[in-house]
Amino acid sequence: GKLLILDCVVVIELPGVIHVTRNRFYKVQTTRSWDYLGLSSTSLSNLLNKSKMGNGVIIGLLDTAGIWPELEVFNDENLGPIPSRWRGVCESGEHFDGAKACNRKLIGARYFISGLEAEYGQPYNTSENDDYMSPRDSSGHGTHTSSIAGGSFVANASYDGLGLGTVRGGAPGAHLAMYKVCWRLYGGVCADADVLKAFDEAINDGVDVLSVSLAADIPLYSEVDRRGSIPIGSFHAVAKGITVVCAAGNAGPRAETVQNTAPWILTVAASTVDRSFPTPITLGNNQTIIVSNKTLTGQRKWLDRIRTNSYKYQFQGQAMFTGEDTVSAALVYPEVSDLMPPRNCESLSSNDDWMAGKIVLCFASDYNQSLLNDAILSVKAAGGLGVIVSRSPSNYYPYAMNFPCLQVTYETGTQILYYIRSTSNPQVRLSPSRTHIGKPVSTNVAYFSSRGPSSNVPAILKPDIAAPGVQILAAIPPFDETTTGAFAFLSGTSMATPHVSGIVALLKSLYPDWSPAAIKSAIITTEGEPPKLADPFDFGGGIVNPNSAADPGLVYDMNTENYVHYLCAMGYNNSDISQLTEHPVVCPSKQPSILDVNLPSITIPNLKKPTILTRTVTNVGPVNSKYKASVEFASGINVAVRPETLIFSSRTKTISFSVMISSAHNVNAGYYFGSLTWTDGVHVVRSPISVRTEVGESFF
Repeated sequence: GKLLILDCVVVIELPGVIHVTRNRFYKVQTTRSWDYLGLSSTSLSNLLNKSKMGNGVIIGLLDTAGIWPELEVFNDENLGPIPSRWRGVCESGEHFDGAKACNRKLIGARYFISGLEAEYGQPYNTSENDDYMSPRDSSGHGTHTSSIAGGSFVANASYDGLGLGTVRGGAPGAHLAMYKVCWRLYGGVCADADVLKAFDEAINDGVDVLSVSLAADIPLYSEVDRRGSIPIGSFHAVAKGITVVCAAGNAGPRAETVQNTAPWILTVAASTVDRSFPTPITLGNNQTIIVSNKTLTGQRKWLDRIRTNSYKYQFQGQAMFTGEDTVSAALVYPEVSDLMPPRNCESLSSNDDWMAGKIVLCFASDYNQSLLNDAILSVKAAGGLGVIVSRSPSNYYPYAMNFPCLQVTYETGTQILYYIRSTSNPQVRLSPSRTHIGKPVSTNVAYFSSRGPSSNVPAILKPDIAAPGVQILAAIPPFDETTTGAFAFLSGTSMATPHVSGIVALLKSLYPDWSPAAIKSAIITTEGEPPKLADPFDFGGGIVNPNSAADPGLVYDMNTENYVHYLCAMGYNNSDISQLTEHPVVCPSKQPSILDVNLPSITIPNLKKPTILTRTVTNVGPVNSKYKASVEFASGINVAVRPETLIFSSRTKTISFSVMISSAHNVNAGYYFGSLTWTDGVHVVRSPISVRTEVGESFF
């Protein structure tokens, strides 16, 4: 069935009511990462320990399915007192006793369902939807994201032996507050009215950071459209000094799919970490040797040796195949006539009885994770013992299930297929996965992570930053049958978002007076090493670098007045802007340039002539500092900065500069990328630049 968006009843002149709007629905955007980011708990000099692990900061989470408070990861041992400014509550409900559920770690929990029930037209049935009418988690998503952002230390955590280590949140000294806004109706929905109400309550409760692992579907509403609760709610939060961190969405790798694009939001893409789970695939029956393209030349030689059963040949796949037992069986591939289209993985069906008792090799045709998941389950339902999925390595997606599902490259898959076609009785053995950390595993932007440019405001770079969001081990409720204990690997920008929220909490603890814009600037301009073969529309400023963000040198600061400048530059009318800001606004008669919004990035989607824009930086480093500008850009794009040197002192803390950008290209093309960097010899303040030349009329 479908949910119908109904016209709401108009209510006027009610105390506290700013405006009434139609409802809308949002979707969820479904441990190595902290050490990988340089926040090891054993280091005394990193941001984690300088900030006392986020002591005293309150992280609010607007999430899908609540929280499971009894888990060890939410214990309050050695935690400080609840801040006196906290005004929130621990709301009781179904299987959730507020008097017992909260402590000094989880200091608040609420749930919001009135908006959903108003649209649905009847009470929500928790029994039919396997849910709880309370802040209790019903799916694991909210518990997982909460433990990533601010969970306590739990030793010897793993997924059935994989990823063994200590699990904790980014700010283990911080307090948590859960705002459950999503429900398991028709696969999971979050009503617009409930999301907006949750923002309002979180602001009044006194949170310092809001972590929002939600995103609306494309097309996006404008920031002043009353149907957009996330841009409206986040605007009011940021106006109160609360940093709002949101998921970029999981609609990648297509361009213009990034969500949560308002400039006051810190939008997070998902990246991998330097961890993999290699899983041996052994062909043949006897002696085992490892083969690669370098050790044996020519396919005929090694195929002949397997065919005569004088050797086994072993390849490495990627999987989360746990346990100690291997799986050995006949190896099959769905051969078809040349007159028929090939049977790819997505075409496999539970009716394919030829898969029973065998291990299946298949080739994925495209990235459609849902179809591929269904195909893997079909192999299991048909009685298959395992599946080897051949696909592009950039498309690898973790399968944490109690069924052997291995992923290999197209090259390796082709070599295995050659073996199948070379013998009448192909055999294979799948061995359990192991955990590998460090080189040569490289970091990449996740294939599913939504990409820029922004579809509604292409002059605003989105996403802002990337953080670990692939195969993240964190806590879940113990009822989940796909896990051992209370930990699971999950992937998505939903997992990347609380990584950044935890880092924001550390920065807020260290610099309580920094504005949300200053924190955002520090994170964007102090990137770690950018992923290879990616650009700012994939990762914004790059992979988040928390220790550098703690000492950024310069920041591009903004306040509500700057955001009003942006709204006027967008051409919104005074009435709509006033409705959003909740105070009268009159835009200047001459429309401001959106290029002058003081962001820590520069994006020009239609450069037709030499363009001059301005930026202002604030010194947050040594009082007496001298910064020099340097520019990197692709050939044909010219960037000039004036002045080229910035000198700060006790009297001069803020300096404005201009940037002139021109193009030598005489054809319409895609974007060119570069950067503007200010450095004093110690600090490196890098702003990504994206420019697209437009000559005459553009047809795309």
